[in-house]
Amino acid sequence: MAEQLNIVSFCGSLRKGSYNAALMRTLPALAPAGMSFTAATSFASLPVYNFDDQQTTGYPALVNTIAAEIRGADAITVTSPEYNWTIPGGFKNLIDWLSRLKEAPLEGKAVALQSCAGGLLGGARMQYHMRQSLASIGAQVFIKPEVFVTMSAKKFDEKTLELTDQTARDMVKSHLEGFEKFVRRWTGKK
Repeated sequence: MAEQLNIVSFCGSLRKGSYNAALMRTLPALAPAGMSFTAATSFASLPVYNFDDQQTTGYPALVNTIAAEIRGADAITVTSPEYNWTIPGGFKNLIDWLSRLKEAPLEGKAVALQSCAGGLLGGARMQYHMRQSLASIGAQVFIKPEVFVTMSAKKFDEKTLELTDQTARDMVKSHLEGFEKFVRRWTGKK
């Protein structure tokens, strides 16, 4: 039997009715049996990164909490919308804080990206920018297969926010199967 992989999941959206948060909640049901998921602590109250603040008051406790969650995980998933063709500011701010820690928790960590968006590109531009940002701090970003949930309002149940589109569900399932293999190769977990 394979060793369990512990995955910490992040959502780049803070919106209560977020399709990306709904997609993130769907991951355990579509993942291989050897993966378990825990939602990361919310970064909603994190102050905007400022080097002067870091020097005078240190790191916010929230940064250390989230860093410990990442360090304790085998890998992470990021499910995020695209804001103005790029990474949502709040999530980018979290990356900036985490990258300043002496032992940056994302360095060497396997990361899978997914996105939902209302348009035809499904958050693709955000994913490309996120890859650049994460690569700059040494994260190991899983590239293929990709997950872009396009026209997302049509693919989730309006009331329950359950992902109902079978093609999207199959895409996520395939993505997680590939990610499991990637994480096992990267971490050496059998």
